[in-house]
Amino acid sequence: MSGTPAPSQRLRIAVVGLGGIGGTAAGLLARTGLHDVTACVRKPLDRLTVEGPDGAFDVSLNALTDPAAAGPVDWVLLCTKTHETQSAGPWLERLCTPATTVAALQNGIDHVERIAPYANGAAIVPALVYYNGERLAPDRVRYKPVSAHELVVPDDAGGRAFAALMADTPLHVLTSADFVTLKWRKLLVNAIANPITALTLQRFAVFERPDIQLLSLAILDEAGRVARADGAGLHDDESRRVLKMVRGFGANLSTSTYFDRLAGRPFEVESLTGAIVAAGERYGIATPLNGLLLTLLRAISEENANSQT
Repeated sequence: MSGTPAPSQRLRIAVVGLGGIGGTAAGLLARTGLHDVTACVRKPLDRLTVEGPDGAFDVSLNALTDPAAAGPVDWVLLCTKTHETQSAGPWLERLCTPATTVAALQNGIDHVERIAPYANGAAIVPALVYYNGERLAPDRVRYKPVSAHELVVPDDAGGRAFAALMADTPLHVLTSADFVTLKWRKLLVNAIANPITALTLQRFAVFERPDIQLLSLAILDEAGRVARADGAGLHDDESRRVLKMVRGFGANLSTSTYFDRLAGRPFEVESLTGAIVAAGERYGIATPLNGLLLTLLRAISEENANSQT
């Protein structure tokens, strides 16, 4: 992490991916007025409105649409879907140097391995996101906290620097020495939330169905066996805890996979359900339920991708 500027300095921050997660982070950082925030986007944008628990606000935003116009920055917040990491590569190659830190606000459990090939030696901080973000329009996002801490990072130099970066925003950052357990807990949330909302085309209200609850517990029990084999220190009743958390998110909220399916877009498959199945294969643990979900999700996502070409 040598070369990372002190948090008290005015920093150059680039946000790649201005969906619900990235738009929220960019807007809240820009509102502080402490740093120079640039959005890396597909279409021109000069203002952004953010709706949150404290009401709505709008900020002026410096936006770039061409990676060739970008230069090195102190921080990159990578907020694309995991399957869009490669397409974000040209941005990372222009924005990153060994003095840059990339905060990966993405799903999955392999942030560093996924991003490192594009980051020019930049340090990478994996960040778990616990706020629900929804893109309402190209220039408008809405977020809702669903946990005491909206972001979770490792308790190391990079994680602590990221916590300092976000300290003047309403997003609370937890640093944890047991990040392996926490990243698997987040993946367990996604193991039921994303597939079930996308396949049923229903928001979180679907988890009030007793049959969906029983299915969710079976999916979580299966994924939990894989997580424990990978070193996660889960509770004996982890599956019930995760289901309770998901049911507490709010009946009208939903997942990025749900919104992507509604929009006919390809969605995250391999880094969520696919990661569970792949880890199960590595450890020799059968994952028939997650494998079934993966097959169905792949079929829909690939059809959506083909329809866009």
